[in-house]
Amino acid sequence: MSRRSLALVYVERASRLPGAVVWTNTPSRPGAARVLPDGCMDLLWHDGRLMVAGPDTRAYLPDGVTGPWAGVRFYPGTAPALLGVPAHELRDRRVELADLWPAPQVRRMSDRVNAAPDPANALEELALRQAAGAEPPDPLLRQIVTALDAGRPVAATADELGVSARRLHRRSLSAFGYGPKTLARILRLHRALALARAGVPFAETAARAGYADQAHLARDVRELAGLPLGELLGRGG
Repeated sequence: MSRRSLALVYVERASRLPGAVVWTNTPSRPGAARVLPDGCMDLLWHDGRLMVAGPDTRAYLPDGVTGPWAGVRFYPGTAPALLGVPAHELRDRRVELADLWPAPQVRRMSDRVNAAPDPANALEELALRQAAGAEPPDPLLRQIVTALDAGRPVAATADELGVSARRLHRRSLSAFGYGPKTLARILRLHRALALARAGVPFAETAARAGYADQAHLARDVRELAGLPLGELLGRGG
């Protein structure tokens, strides 16, 4: 998936965990790292602590937080099975991992990451061990993401996957943290940002990403990202 933070000191790489991304970030100042909704959940390390970032419905701005971060961003829909908690319970939240798992276990894990030369690599190892003991991802979830990311309507996606609209909504809440319409809207935002970053004019970006028009694109970017599109891309106010 697309990068979550717009800070210049953000770096990511593909994880050995299929579909996941390992990232590091050191915000240059409080509030510098705007995190955009992307349908994903993250396992986080910061200031010696392990945390979980739930799925966002709007841009998240860390308040007054500086210093290095590391994270493993899971492919949409895969984190709940690893963490043992439905995604909707963590929607728009950052929680301590010790709130989800036994405290002694989390202390041992934290000690291991804190002692590692590279916390990001150590965090990835934790995720890989957790995934090894979990059930394999439900292929239906990836099919939902693939269809919606391709711009397929929600009703057509349900029909093509052979599930009812009610079941699709229920599965989406548990796996992604929100219904398929919200997930589709978030995935469309990232399609648009990828096009705009590549230099595609905003009107053409809107058409190619699946918006009704450029005004529709502008409204969605403001609502989901909290900034006008040009400012989000660093093209001035």
